[in-house]
Amino acid sequence: MTGIEQGMVIGGLMLLLMALRVHIAMAMLLAGSVGYMWIAGPATLLNYMKTAAWARYSIYDLSVVPLFLLMGQFATHGGLSKALFRAGNAFIGHWRGGMAMAAVGACAGFGAICGSSLATAATMGQVALPELRNHKYSGRLATAALAAGGTLGILIPPSVPLVIYAILTEQNIAKLFVAAVIPGLIAMAGYMLVIAISARVDPTAAPAGERSTWAERLVALIETWPVLVIFAAVIGGIYGGFFTPTEAASIGALATGYVAWKSGGLRKHGFLECVYGTAQATAMIFLILLGADIMNVFLALTQMPAELSKWVVGLGYSPLLILLVIICIYILLGCIMDSLSMILLTVPIFFPIVMGLDYWGMDMESKAIWFGILSLMAVEIGMITPPVGLNVFIISSMAKDTSMKETFKGIVPFLLSDLMRIALLVFVPAVALIALKF
Repeated sequence: MTGIEQGMVIGGLMLLLMALRVHIAMAMLLAGSVGYMWIAGPATLLNYMKTAAWARYSIYDLSVVPLFLLMGQFATHGGLSKALFRAGNAFIGHWRGGMAMAAVGACAGFGAICGSSLATAATMGQVALPELRNHKYSGRLATAALAAGGTLGILIPPSVPLVIYAILTEQNIAKLFVAAVIPGLIAMAGYMLVIAISARVDPTAAPAGERSTWAERLVALIETWPVLVIFAAVIGGIYGGFFTPTEAASIGALATGYVAWKSGGLRKHGFLECVYGTAQATAMIFLILLGADIMNVFLALTQMPAELSKWVVGLGYSPLLILLVIICIYILLGCIMDSLSMILLTVPIFFPIVMGLDYWGMDMESKAIWFGILSLMAVEIGMITPPVGLNVFIISSMAKDTSMKETFKGIVPFLLSDLMRIALLVFVPAVALIALKF
């Protein structure tokens, strides 16, 4: 069998295990181990595995993952999500659909100090969903807006999947973070536009709220200053060369921890809950990393990524057509996988293909950064697509009066906004790369 055929067989085994509801980390670990033994034998596999965990987890750059997760935990307990929502609502809550727009804006702000889509959706769902329902927003629009807004948690930097992408492809984390800012802001604006249109089509689904005074707006805005300061310190410090990503994450975690302590969010069991939540999320991510390592080592042994890249380039098809197929694969995988698993599983295969093709005459570094943002945006769609839109599951678990079917119906306009944004980035790479010029 050729390397591509061997890779497809083991890939099929992995998908079968996932269909049997085996956790994605164990599915990759088991399938990769079987493939490794198939090629090199059990003794070689055992010899590799005795040092695999140490080799992966001793990478210094990975220490930013638990630190960014801890930032998110402290931010949640520090009440920053409530402050962001109150500020947004004070300025635009009197518009028709304004409260839902404020929730999306708060998701973007919270994503700037969190780095996790699931954490953003869960936190903002707790804060905004009761307010939206109290103000007579339709269950479909309220839950869909929060599920879609939650995806901004991985698009607005800092972003855990972007850190993993940078490590896998040996790219600069700071440049990836900066390149994600403008696409993230466009995503936020697109979601707000969807809400505005929905409110015009069905005025009863998104009623207008009361107008706040300028004094109330000023007070609400002042309450958000920790978010602005922390974001500027973390992203500005990394891009300005003042801190390494790990140092910036440490400073961010310390700053959000201080805010949480000052607000009383760490009293009683608050601090332990932050530590436990960070430990659980880190353990899950690192187990997926280990499973992906075994799978990717098997793929390296088969030479599948290199062979597949040569085969695809040799077909002579348009680079745009190949990119479209890759994006479609990401969207389909998003129906059954979480974002991090998709990045770990597909980047070693897709990255060499993209780097071997010409897109708008970009140099290798620009192309790598552009593809990183593009793949992250495609992965983000998977967080809200059926049947396994994890953000939808989280929001639906909070909205007992709205069925998941209704939420998925409400998600459709937001998905159209996502697809338009991906098309914009495909044909205008400067959307992501222009920020690197400053």
